Amino acid sequence: MKITVLTQFPEMFGPVLDSSILGRAKEKGLLKTELVNIRDYSVDKHRKTDDAPFGGGYGMVMTPQPAFDALKGCGAEGKRILYMSPRGRMLDKDLACELSKEEELFILCGHYEGVDQRIIDAWSMEEVSIGDYILTGGELASMVLIDCVARLIPGCLSDEDAAVSESIYSGLLEYDQYTKPREFRGLNVPDVLWGGNHRLIHLWQYENALRLTKKRRPDLFEEYVRSEKSLTKDEKKILDTVFSEY
Repeated sequence: MKITVLTQFPEMFGPVLDSSILGRAKEKGLLKTELVNIRDYSVDKHRKTDDAPFGGGYGMVMTPQPAFDALKGCGAEGKRILYMSPRGRMLDKDLACELSKEEELFILCGHYEGVDQRIIDAWSMEEVSIGDYILTGGELASMVLIDCVARLIPGCLSDEDAAVSESIYSGLLEYDQYTKPREFRGLNVPDVLWGGNHRLIHLWQYENALRLTKKRRPDLFEEYVRSEKSLTKDEKKILDTVFSEY
């Protein structure tokens, strides 16, 4: 997959795109990223890319000219283009999986008050949100999207099942995790986790995930209960018990 990011601040991306899982994905040839500096396409002598909004208001808005020319210059015509925006479709498992199947994506990052609407309309952009809050610009949001999507690319993770089984993707919040030592300053790891009985370990993890989800995300818990799923007799018993508790 190739992801091209159009931004006024390309220097923000290096530490994220070149490190950890994303860095290894690039080394394997599974992911290619290109950063396009929108300022390079501005015809303003000061490389200005924004101006005050018509109708008044706070902040600055990206002007059409540099964005149009940058999109054309990097070959975005006819391609799938995303614009990071708090008013867009929420990034979730379904959208992430959908995007991970694309061979090429383009992401436009607005800044401050956003971009001229004509940019979005003329280039048929899809607005995507990472949550109901406001950031200074789309750069951080685009990094979240890239990380979320890239880990779903086959081969990106060493364990293929981890991409869709972890935490919320399973329908439940992730169960509590522990590692060595078994005892630390009077705090102990639950006995079942080091006892070697994989069946009991699985059931403990399942119950723990159910209880955490019911307590912290009752909306997810209710959706999980209503969903059709294949459960073992023991799992069904645990689910019924947790569901019936107040």
